[in-house]
Amino acid sequence: MTRRADWTAGNQLQLLRNGAEFFPALLSAIECAKYEIRLESYIFEVDEVGLSVANALLRAAQRGVTVGLLLDGFGAKNFPENLRTQLQSAGVHFLFFRPEISPFTFKKTRLRRLHRKLSCFDGRLAFIGGINILSDDDGEGLAPRYDYAVQVVGPVVADIQQALARQWRYTSWIQLKKQLFRSHLHVQSSVVGDALARLLVRDNARNRRTIEKWYIEAIQAAKSEVVIANAYFLPARRIRQALMQAARRGVNVILLLQDERDHALLQYASWAYYQQLLGAGVEIFQYKSGFMHAKVAVIDGRLATVGSSNIDPFSLLLAREANLLVQDEPFARELRQDIQLHLQQDAIQVLPEHIKNAGFALRWLVWACYGLVRLLLGITGYGGRKYLE
Repeated sequence: MTRRADWTAGNQLQLLRNGAEFFPALLSAIECAKYEIRLESYIFEVDEVGLSVANALLRAAQRGVTVGLLLDGFGAKNFPENLRTQLQSAGVHFLFFRPEISPFTFKKTRLRRLHRKLSCFDGRLAFIGGINILSDDDGEGLAPRYDYAVQVVGPVVADIQQALARQWRYTSWIQLKKQLFRSHLHVQSSVVGDALARLLVRDNARNRRTIEKWYIEAIQAAKSEVVIANAYFLPARRIRQALMQAARRGVNVILLLQDERDHALLQYASWAYYQQLLGAGVEIFQYKSGFMHAKVAVIDGRLATVGSSNIDPFSLLLAREANLLVQDEPFARELRQDIQLHLQQDAIQVLPEHIKNAGFALRWLVWACYGLVRLLLGITGYGGRKYLE
């Protein structure tokens, strides 16, 4: 398990549910910023929400705040050029991470995306989670997109600010852009709360397996309960083994996963593991009320994580991700209660008889998707048999 020395004490954390709680808090932070704003997002859709955020950033730059906006070159590839020009004219520093998106070339490095959702304001307030900059209204008859973020004040904000600055320097350097801006802020380090917190990042250098390793160690150390709500769940063999071993030793292991509504290839492929997991005593629920985008977990009612990382090859092997680890019983309890609410109101439990009674067409589809994912991993050289076996 993570060493105590890796954690920072004295943080104040606020759990934010869905865009309804996240975007007002984000817009307020932008409007209140006096010196510096750093914001990263995988997707920045120019809908009602995106325009509100863009206009708030523009106003911040116009009043003299240093603003850095870093978006992924694939996830935000449709960001309008005229809006980008308008932001830059107002003084916003704007970069795309890996903007190589030509459909006629294929490089394995194109799969290494910036999937983090991080922001920091004046070095004193930060947000981390899974919520992109876009409306969570997915259409008539669907619940708002299910997701989480955390508002953070306290010493761990310095780690978030440094992670943002480090990623900006790397992106500027690799593209030979002269858009470096150095922070001279005095980052807040005083004790403001009771929560222990730690920023955990995944990249393709020194932190390749950090998030995967944390999940394995946390599950292995669990004594009573493991609750995971994750939209894209296609775990490596070691995580699957840890979950099954935990269930066999009496730990209550609960998985809340997405239905087949979005990214069907990965979701159908993940069903290939259901029988194995159910046989070990793992409880599996599928979210049915709309689109699920959450990436959270609660261990033993005291340890929690909220972030951008799914439990699939894209997040664990390729993308730049950021999760906040929290040791704080009130925070973990609040998150656990909210997951439980969705389990009761918005999910259906998958039972062994559902697998047994599945028709031939569904079985064929599941194994075809699983085989295709294995093939793609083998072609790209990422994980392959070692990941999925």
